Amino acid sequence: MNQIPPRAARTQARDILSQADHVVVLTGAGISAESGVPTFRSADGLWKTFRAEDLATPEAFGRDPRLVWEWYGWRRELIAACAPNPGHAALARLALKAPGRTTLVTQNVDGLHHRAARAEAGDNDPSSGLPLELHGAIHRDRCSGCGRLDEEPAPVDATSEDTLPRCHQCAALMRPDVVWFGEALDHDLLGAAFAAAEQADVCLVVGTSALVYPAASVPDVTRSRGGVILEINPEATALSASAAVTLRGPAGLILPDIIS
Repeated sequence: MNQIPPRAARTQARDILSQADHVVVLTGAGISAESGVPTFRSADGLWKTFRAEDLATPEAFGRDPRLVWEWYGWRRELIAACAPNPGHAALARLALKAPGRTTLVTQNVDGLHHRAARAEAGDNDPSSGLPLELHGAIHRDRCSGCGRLDEEPAPVDATSEDTLPRCHQCAALMRPDVVWFGEALDHDLLGAAFAAAEQADVCLVVGTSALVYPAASVPDVTRSRGGVILEINPEATALSASAAVTLRGPAGLILPDIIS
């Protein structure tokens, strides 16, 4: 049974958020798990006997791009069937309410924050609700040669290597726009995330154990600058002891309650 944290803790978190001049939000797999997005690195996350670590690497793409694209095509189908949950929607409203006040940083590649921002913005500009996607986004393609992005690619035909998507500019193979094992995060995105953390009065951490660096440093940066950490997670994490308020439970139930 889903539990809502005590009223006093929710009230305290709501007051801290409402009084903050700047907020940085860090989200992880937990918020998307509530939408049914599979954890592809879990014990039951095998695909055709392959682990994510076997396929999400530059080396795997170099050896067998058709196999890697087949796997990503399967993942895209699973994720496309999922929808943003009330937690995604609440964070989008928080960011859209006062452009420039809230920066959303995510470790997720599922694009659900994007979809939530566009849905909540309606006919208005969704830009302030769009996240900094530190690990990329599975719904985009990126050229393996020149780096050109395709924001709305066609479905991938992984029948053979000849049918895989190629860049319209340089003819190199396109690849999913995600950060693979062994690759560095985008320097500019990471810099923007840390700049937001330095400015923030509050770092709201949602659905992540905050153990994967360098993203896990975002809350530490805010706290080192005198800000406070709010944590929403069903389980205790290494960050819990540092948080001003910890709220145990699902983000989809808690976030709409503490974001006015």
